[in-house]
Amino acid sequence: MHVKSLKFVLFNRWSAFLHDLLWIPVALCLAYLLRFNFTGIPKEHMATLGLLILISLPVQGVAFWLFGMYRGLWRFASIPDLFRILKAVCFGALCVTVIISLATRLAGVPRSVLFLYPLLLIGGLTLPRLLYRWYKDRYFTLRKNEGKRIIIVGGGNAGQLLLRDLRHQDAYQPIGFLDDDPVKQGREILGVPILGQIDDLNKIVKAFNVQEIVIAIPSASQEQMKKIMGYCGNSGVSASILPTLQGKGDQQVSSSQLRPLSIEDLLGREPVELDTKAIQAYLKGKAVLVTGGGGSIGSELCRQIADMHPSRLIIFDHGEFNLYSIDHELRQSYPNLKLVVVLGDVKNQERVDWVFKKFSPEVVFHAAAYKHVPMVEINPAEGVSNNVSGTRMIVDAADRYGVARFVQVSTDKAVNPANVMGTTKRIGELYCQNLNEQSKTRFITTRFGNVLGSAGSVVPLFQKQIEEGGPLTVTHPEITRYFMTIPEAVSLILQAGAMGEGGEIFVLDMGEPVLIRHLAEQMITLSGLSVDKDIEIIYTGLRPGEKLYEEVLHESEELESTSHEKLLLARSRQVDWEWLTDELDRLHLAATSRNIDVLKAHLKNIVPEYKSE
Repeated sequence: MHVKSLKFVLFNRWSAFLHDLLWIPVALCLAYLLRFNFTGIPKEHMATLGLLILISLPVQGVAFWLFGMYRGLWRFASIPDLFRILKAVCFGALCVTVIISLATRLAGVPRSVLFLYPLLLIGGLTLPRLLYRWYKDRYFTLRKNEGKRIIIVGGGNAGQLLLRDLRHQDAYQPIGFLDDDPVKQGREILGVPILGQIDDLNKIVKAFNVQEIVIAIPSASQEQMKKIMGYCGNSGVSASILPTLQGKGDQQVSSSQLRPLSIEDLLGREPVELDTKAIQAYLKGKAVLVTGGGGSIGSELCRQIADMHPSRLIIFDHGEFNLYSIDHELRQSYPNLKLVVVLGDVKNQERVDWVFKKFSPEVVFHAAAYKHVPMVEINPAEGVSNNVSGTRMIVDAADRYGVARFVQVSTDKAVNPANVMGTTKRIGELYCQNLNEQSKTRFITTRFGNVLGSAGSVVPLFQKQIEEGGPLTVTHPEITRYFMTIPEAVSLILQAGAMGEGGEIFVLDMGEPVLIRHLAEQMITLSGLSVDKDIEIIYTGLRPGEKLYEEVLHESEELESTSHEKLLLARSRQVDWEWLTDELDRLHLAATSRNIDVLKAHLKNIVPEYKSE
């Protein structure tokens, strides 16, 4: 905290403490005056009054601090503050009564004073706080005639807490609320009217010249968010959202927590419930290796694994900057984590062996892969070398060095692949499944679709194109993709690792596929712009190896449900082991010799469903 801010906070606390201490003698004097009907305090009672004041000041002062009366600010005085006052005063008054009884046996102390004193003190401490809050709220309401005119969507607890802060910000002028609760219609929240329901948003924006919409419904479901974001997109003004308030209780909500509305708010699903105990059981106290740990999925794996308190986290990546970034972040966020970063390539046999021999990982997450479909399509030999030969080296090392659990990160593009990248990932699945039959290591595969915000994905591309004024490039009007957030995907990868016995392919529930054309339109409207009028969408045609839609299941695989609703199990497909290893050897030779025709022929032999152009 800044030195000036710290001094200001301390000054406010001591000022409040001195104010409360002054009320102790005032309350005692008033209690005596009430006892004697305001005719004056008899001289014979002055001594006991003085003794009570001497006892009450230190005792009651200590009680004030013990019960946390100075945690909150007066201008945000609320019910929890009142309860703290009640507990502090009652506890202090009880202690004072016990002490004065032992000291004087209550000789010369009117019994009614001991009853009146805490009541008067509670009133004296509470009333100034409430008056101060009322004055501040009223003052800012009367003063507020400038700043950005905003509408708050959501009149619940989050909206009320946010309003309290916004009314003290010169940059904002709250105009009203929108809420679908019929009971709230026509009423006010802290003097700010509820102007209508969410359906009325566009009409209200025009009628009141609203400049920004603020969404304050942290518990909104995906369907509610779709509805609200649809209205926001058509309103022509920018929108912000208040993230979840978990753990905040009745504390202050700050406008600094607001962030622009993003496509993740629309495409994100309900929070994933995890069996944390099961995940901790195989990660806590274990040496964990993450290959590709600097990438989008790999870095999030490292973050979530760090939360599980491994004995050591080894991050293996060939990208120097990515490795530096995740290393710096984790050392800042987890200072007690035993962290090892290894710069190296999964295709380098000596480096791979050194990592396994040196650090003896017990759990491996293999996220290292080339994943950009068009890039791998025009560089197929490199795709095979990295995604097949590199995976084979890591998998064989895990088997050779006795790793307990190996989790392979795969993709929906491995199903009926139409490109080299998907085919190489399918081969990785086959190799893990079949080696599992003769290894003590549990080899588990997880398969999912696109993740929002990952490197090379469509969302960052659209964001960049919008910033540049367009146009947005979509390959085909009917192309669809599955999406999920990176944290959700990684959480389910960790869950699958806990559930797997070996040889399984866990398919992550991706929800409904998203039409990329609609995604582009929504991102334009979320930016406060109009489709075609401000930003154009153009169609460039399918790229090499690209399909109109992705699948998560091959026709010969039969999905089974698991104990987790977001994870399904695909039946494994066994092949002859000697045949598979021979084919992989030939595929590796074709890749190293850059013989693309032979390479694709071997890809087709190993994955018959691969359909190349």
